Amino acid sequence: MISIDIPGFRKLELAHLVSDYNGTLALDGKLLPGVAEALSELAPNIRIHVITADTFGLAKAQLAGLPINLTVTPAQAQAEAKLQFVAELGANAVVAIGNGRNDRKMLSAAALGIALIQREGGAAETFASADIVSTTILDALELLRSPKRLVATLRS
Repeated sequence: MISIDIPGFRKLELAHLVSDYNGTLALDGKLLPGVAEALSELAPNIRIHVITADTFGLAKAQLAGLPINLTVTPAQAQAEAKLQFVAELGANAVVAIGNGRNDRKMLSAAALGIALIQREGGAAETFASADIVSTTILDALELLRSPKRLVATLRS
């Protein structure tokens, strides 16, 4: 669990990381450099879940051997499926990361929502639903390894 009290924001007790795959952890279906190592380093402190429609059909192979739980959902109603997934885990214990329009609801519901804008871009609605916007997945994951950075960004 990752625990941090952010003055003027909230106390976070994060037990789950829920991440999108394409555009977040991967580009064109292939895991971005450094992501496997970063996820492995985080895994002792937080349960990692990847939820995706797996547009390129590569998620299972690319994530094989990593300490994550992979959920592949139908392409239809992605935003609702991701929201339901976060709700079932207990949204108050979830940090969610994503870039696409279908990630907006899970980022909004999670205790901490991090939107990304990387090479695939990012949906404006998703940014409006997030608590933080990051420019790389490695920077977003590093926020969880160095949670005082969250304090610096989110305190009021």
